[in-house]
Amino acid sequence: MINCFRSINNIGAALLIGCFFMCSCENNLKAVQDLGKSKPGVEEGKNIESFLSQSGKMKAKLVSPLMLRYLLDTPRVEFPNKLHVDFYDSLITVESQLNSKYGRYFENQNQVFLRDSVVVFSRKGDTLWTDELYWDQNKGEFFTDKRVRVKQDGNTKYIHSIGMRSNLNFTNITFYNIQSDSYMIIKDTTH
Repeated sequence: MINCFRSINNIGAALLIGCFFMCSCENNLKAVQDLGKSKPGVEEGKNIESFLSQSGKMKAKLVSPLMLRYLLDTPRVEFPNKLHVDFYDSLITVESQLNSKYGRYFENQNQVFLRDSVVVFSRKGDTLWTDELYWDQNKGEFFTDKRVRVKQDGNTKYIHSIGMRSNLNFTNITFYNIQSDSYMIIKDTTH
C-alpha cells in the first residue's frame, strides 16, 4: 500500500511538472522560421593596419580605427569612422596620401568608394578635395563625377571641376567640366 501511494505521488509530480513546462512553452512561428534562416555575419576589427601589394611590391598602407567586413552576396568592407592611406612609389617612399571620414571596399571589384571630406595630396604638394571619390585598385586611379577642387603647382593653379580622373600621384589628371571659378597664375616672362 505504501508503494502504491509513492508511485501515485511520483506520477502526480511528473504530471504537475509536465503541465508547468507545457504552459511555459510558447510557439512563436516567426522565431521558429528564423531559426532556419542564415543571418549575414559581420566581422569587426579595431585599430586596423592593412597593406596592399602588387607583384610583390608594397603599394599602399591603410589605417583605420574601425573596420566592418560584411559576408553577404556582395562581400564588402566598411570603414565607418575614417581612414588614412599612404601610397608608395617603387622605392617604398610615400608618394601620396588619402584621408576620408568613410570608406567602403568592394572585394569582388577591387574598388574603394570614399565619401565625406575626402582629401588626397601628393608629395609635391598637389591636393584634391571632394565629397565622393572612387579608387580603382586594378587601374591604379582615382575618379569621380562630383565637384572637385584641385590645387597644383604650389599655390599657382586652382581647378574646380565637376568630375575628374587621375593616377594615384596626380601626374596625369583629366578634368571633365572645369568651372569658371578656376584660375592659374602665369609668371610674367617679359622681364
